Amino acid sequence: MSLALGLSLGLLLVLVFLLLASWAIRRGLAAPRLIERSTPADLGLMFRSVAFPTNNGRTLRGWFIPAQRQTAPAVVLLHGWGGNAETMLPLADPLHRAGYAQLLFDARCHGMSDDDSFASLPRFAEDLEHALAWLRQQVGIDAARVAAIGHSVGAGACLLAAARGAPLAAVVSIAAFAHPEAMMRRWLAWKHIPYWPLGWAILGYVQHAIGHRFDAIAPVNTIRTVRCPVLLAHGTADETVPVEEVRQIFANRAHDAVELLLIAGSHDEYAEMDAGIDAVLEFLSRHLLAKGASP
Repeated sequence: MSLALGLSLGLLLVLVFLLLASWAIRRGLAAPRLIERSTPADLGLMFRSVAFPTNNGRTLRGWFIPAQRQTAPAVVLLHGWGGNAETMLPLADPLHRAGYAQLLFDARCHGMSDDDSFASLPRFAEDLEHALAWLRQQVGIDAARVAAIGHSVGAGACLLAAARGAPLAAVVSIAAFAHPEAMMRRWLAWKHIPYWPLGWAILGYVQHAIGHRFDAIAPVNTIRTVRCPVLLAHGTADETVPVEEVRQIFANRAHDAVELLLIAGSHDEYAEMDAGIDAVLEFLSRHLLAKGASP
C-alpha cells in the first residue's frame, strides 16, 4: 500500500469517526417528541390552532386563546425540553380568568412544530421571538403589554430573548437552570460518561454546533442585561435543577424588579403551581394590568 493511499484511508476513517460521533451526540441529546393529546377545549376554553414561521424556513404551531375583552394584555407560554404546549395548559385557565390572551406553542423539534437539525436554548429563544412578533400583530392584543412564561429551557430562552431586547413587559421564569454546562454535566453523570476527556469533548462539540458559548446564553449571565421585571419561580424539591441555581440567577439580577418565588414542588409537575399561581398573577397584574384598564 502506498503512503498516499494509506493517508487517504486514514483521513477517511477519521472523517467517518467524526461523522458517527456527531450523529451519536445529536441523537443522544435530541429531545423526545411528544404530540399533544388534549387541547384548551378540554378546559372549556375557546381557542384556535395557529401556525407561523421561524428561522431556517420552519413553521411553528400552537394555540391562541383570546381574552374575554376587546383589547387585552397577552402572555406567551413556552414549554421545556421534551415538552409541548400541552404541558403549559395548567396555567391557561387561571390566566384566562385573569383577563389575558394567550399563545401556547411548540418549539422546533417539539410537539406539532417542524423538525430542524437540532433544538437548543438559543433556538428556543429564536422561536419565542417569532411567537412574540406573531402575537403582537393580532387584533385585540395590546402590544405594549405582552409577557412570557417559560419552563426550564423555555425559561432560559425567555431570559435570553429579554436580554437581547425582545419587546416583553415582564417574564416569569419557572425552574430555569443557572448555566448550561452545569446542566450538561448532570446529564453526563446520569449517562455515566466521564467528564475527561469524553464529556469535555461533548461539551465543546455542543457549543460549536449551536454556535454559542455556554457563558453567553447562561441565565445566570443573561439576567444581568434583562431590563423588564422578572419573576424567578422554582420548586424547592426540584431534583433536576437544584434550587440553589435560581438563587445564583437571582443574585446576579440587574435591578430590584427581579423577584424570587420559592414554592414546594419538583421540576416537571405543575401541581405545585396551584400554590404559586396567585403570586404569578399578582406579579403579572402589577406589570401588565396596571399599565392599562383592569379587566
